[in-house]
Amino acid sequence: MQADLRINARWVIPMTNEGASILDQHAVFVKDGRIVAIEPQSETTRTASEIRDLPDHALLPGYVNAHGHAAMSLFRGMADDLALMTWLQEHIWPAEGQWVDQAFVADGSRLAIAEMLKCGTTTFADMYFFPEGTATSVLESGIRSVCFTPILDFPTNFAQNADEYIRKALAVHDAHKHHDLLTFGLGPHAPYTVSDGPLRQITTLADQLDLPVQIHLHETAFEVAQSIEQFGCRPSRRLADLGFLTERVSCVHMTQINDEDTAILQHSGSSVVHCPESNLKLASGFCPSHALTSAGINVAIGTDGAASNNDLNIQGEMKTAAMLAKAVAADAAAIPASKALHMATLGGAKALGIDDQTGSIEAGKWADLQAVNLSQLPQQPVYDPISQLVYTDSSRYTTDVWVAGRQLLNNGELTTLDEDKIRFNANQWLNRIREA
Repeated sequence: MQADLRINARWVIPMTNEGASILDQHAVFVKDGRIVAIEPQSETTRTASEIRDLPDHALLPGYVNAHGHAAMSLFRGMADDLALMTWLQEHIWPAEGQWVDQAFVADGSRLAIAEMLKCGTTTFADMYFFPEGTATSVLESGIRSVCFTPILDFPTNFAQNADEYIRKALAVHDAHKHHDLLTFGLGPHAPYTVSDGPLRQITTLADQLDLPVQIHLHETAFEVAQSIEQFGCRPSRRLADLGFLTERVSCVHMTQINDEDTAILQHSGSSVVHCPESNLKLASGFCPSHALTSAGINVAIGTDGAASNNDLNIQGEMKTAAMLAKAVAADAAAIPASKALHMATLGGAKALGIDDQTGSIEAGKWADLQAVNLSQLPQQPVYDPISQLVYTDSSRYTTDVWVAGRQLLNNGELTTLDEDKIRFNANQWLNRIREA
């Protein structure tokens, strides 16, 4: 069988469930957007219509950014150096009320997608209003996305109450449920913004329709204290008692957890999405990622939105996650480079419920791939390519990205998005917001 594409790489790093192996001088074959084989270059007899030689590169799965708010890239740097609730209530929520609509979301998502592609991300999770705007930008760019339509009890310019948010979430899911690049799920914002009734309804719908669910959880000490005062228990216990926490759910942040919370996560099968740089910037606390992974809990990595990070670079997030884990655990062996890379690839895909489709280089999965040049001075010498990918600024040297076999980044240049137009639109929004 002739493949559509053969990629010859110095190192292929499959990132399967069997561990972080490194295949020397191997080739990856792609046909109809999917990986069909990984074989030694010197031994394979397969042919391909297109051959790409990457003699200085590591070829690995594209990064999975497991949590973010893509359109908030247009608020990047607008309200920095503030505590979470001050940042939200006094700056972000008012700005969203004034500016966010479908056009804002489409333009902001294009900006975010362009940045993520150039850093090696092939899948991103999104939780934001007007998800049709996000869908438009996803389909235009060719990236993969799992979009969690936000659900809250209170009104915004997107919906007036939980029932309307849920109706809109189901409508956008129905509109795109047959598209390979798009998955739509339910995104209850947080336990302090969504009441018990909608949380139960979300659980029922997720089970009936096989939908992924994502929620901000245990993000601050105040959130936990407020839950104890209002409900007589911690947020994770409340959600568990409601039957909300299941293997479909990814819990974002989890910076304030104890042994009871860990046991609840173990029992439920829920994943955790660790956003270390956003949590550090907002002084929200430290997710004990090493303790969670040691307990068998799946941990993924997300950037959060560019308004609270302020970049969408998963490679940098991996490095921060690995180093922070060592400091929190007081153990230099905590979250080694191979584990951090797993969290940024297959761990992210598992958290989003798409690990059977992407997140690793395996026959049958979509060819969601990135190539990183490790011949540059900051990577020399290369004793261990995985360590170089995690601990050096390797994202600067991401040269090529494919999603479902389609090349979206070619020698550092975007193939489906116009950088100049994206930059122009971003500055148009800046001028409008500044002048208001």
